[in-house]
Amino acid sequence: MRSGGVWLSSATPEVIDDFLNGLSDAALLALPWMFEFWALPHQLPPEGAWKSWVIMGGRGAGKTRAGAEWVRAQVEGARPSDPGRASRVALVAETLDQAREVMVFGESGILACSPPDRRPQWNGTRRMLTWPNGATAQCFSAHDPDTLHGPQFDAAWVDELAKWKKAQETWDQLQFALRLGANPQQVVTTTPQNIPVLKAILKNPSTVMTHAPTDANRAYLAKSFLEEVQTRYGGQWLGRQELEGELIEDIDGALWTTDMLEAARGPSPDRLSRIVVAVDPPVTAKATSDECGIVVVGVMTEGNPRDWRAVVLEDASISGTPTDWARASVAAYERHGADRMVAEVNQGGDMVEAMIRQQGALVAYRGVSASKGKSSRAEPVAALYEQGRVVHCGRLRKLEDQMCLMTRSGFKGVGSPDRVDALVWALHEAMIEPAKAYGGDPRMQVL
Repeated sequence: MRSGGVWLSSATPEVIDDFLNGLSDAALLALPWMFEFWALPHQLPPEGAWKSWVIMGGRGAGKTRAGAEWVRAQVEGARPSDPGRASRVALVAETLDQAREVMVFGESGILACSPPDRRPQWNGTRRMLTWPNGATAQCFSAHDPDTLHGPQFDAAWVDELAKWKKAQETWDQLQFALRLGANPQQVVTTTPQNIPVLKAILKNPSTVMTHAPTDANRAYLAKSFLEEVQTRYGGQWLGRQELEGELIEDIDGALWTTDMLEAARGPSPDRLSRIVVAVDPPVTAKATSDECGIVVVGVMTEGNPRDWRAVVLEDASISGTPTDWARASVAAYERHGADRMVAEVNQGGDMVEAMIRQQGALVAYRGVSASKGKSSRAEPVAALYEQGRVVHCGRLRKLEDQMCLMTRSGFKGVGSPDRVDALVWALHEAMIEPAKAYGGDPRMQVL
């Protein structure tokens, strides 16, 4: 079923004139604020007594507008001072800045969507919107799940859940807080990523879902933007996720899976024997080149190699000029008090060391050359993860996304897996090569 706006946009001028001339002055004034008339199908809430509505779509598909309009529909009554279905709303984003700038003040946020007589007032100190009828909406950050411990709500809007570092913890706290009214509901607006909490929400019987690709909202997007991203990413893994809004789960033959990486989360060991920074420079020296992979790994290598453990401390990868990535590499080395820096020199040769020496003359540096393919080098590193011998400090989203695209037959993502390459070099230097020196076949005796 098409919305009124879609029907109107495809109607003839005569039909449009007849329609508009048939409206009263009050109806004409109200028409821009009647979202149910203009909305695309995926932006309208499904019928039924659902608990969670997940609006899953590509970038620019109109998810934010749908979330903001749903909040309006919950808190507004028939007249500005009349109560609505909900009176206490939680607005949860990855950070407070994103909650304020996107959900509240954004071009498709709550204030932009509200008619003048119903527009809420913003209190920056309390991070709260207050409507003329007394309803409120308070902003929360997913970086601090405990702030949801105590407040209570009858509705919630959750934005971009899939990229939160503390997604599960924040979601759990929100469920305990959503306890007011006869049927408290929540809307999740997100571009999908293969994370456990999103998959669990979608499998819940009380969840409903609507979906749309970026192209569904093309009337409100720059034509050049759509042409560029479709040309560059159409049909690829990243395009399916970011443009089509598909939830892409683990691919066949992946060396790392999301479950494996979730199991790898944990604190750093109390003591570390050694810290290594690995650098995988881009092939070209332009600022627009692929990223420079920079990964910091610490290891505990006391006793038998079977007992050694590693921790990925930071993914410091950046895009930029050689000076930029050399400076970032040395900064990571100094920040963590590293013992060694290794850098792949297959493409850059002596230039790589020269750039790093300009930024840190005293860095304990060693160049490394690849004699095997990326997948072959990565397999023994993946084996360490399978054995539970590597942990990640927090969620390293971009690195982990690349890891899940590395298969035995090669990398299935876009561009070069610079972050994974740096991780592999770091763990080879920190654990695998020392284990070989310890004696024996590392695949059989150590890994």
